[in-house]
Amino acid sequence: MSESIRLSASSPLTIGELAQRAGVAPSAVRFYEAEGLMRSQRSAAGHRRYPRSELRRIAFIRAAQSIGLTLEQIRAALATLPEHRTPTKADWEKLSRDWRTLLDARIAEMTRLRDQLTSCIGCGCLSLKTCGLYNQGDQAAAKGQGARYLLGDRPPPARNPRR
Repeated sequence: MSESIRLSASSPLTIGELAQRAGVAPSAVRFYEAEGLMRSQRSAAGHRRYPRSELRRIAFIRAAQSIGLTLEQIRAALATLPEHRTPTKADWEKLSRDWRTLLDARIAEMTRLRDQLTSCIGCGCLSLKTCGLYNQGDQAAAKGQGARYLLGDRPPPARNPRR
């Protein structure tokens, strides 16, 4: 009997079955579980068993990771899902809508970086103290160390002194 015939639509999945269906390594499933992003039940023999609804969680986790969300952001979002029932399509849609502002901000930041990066790389200033994209006039010094503008702080509009 083939694996797909043996499993009913309601039977729990082993870690290997879940990983294969989700397209991830079993170690990723263990990691997600250790991080509190998903849960398993234990069989009488102590083996992990996962409800099929965990396939959606893994898909959601992978999508969230692909857009750059942190594990903390993913964990907080998943914590809003109901525990007493399998999340519905409406539950997942609400969760996704809540991230629209964050995604729009990331898209705007990436667009700004894309539009200014060519002139920055080619400007020849060789100085992060005078770089119009990174830290024009060293204005970010008061905000702390590191790549302040690349971490979300907004720089003043870049000026090109060669124009």
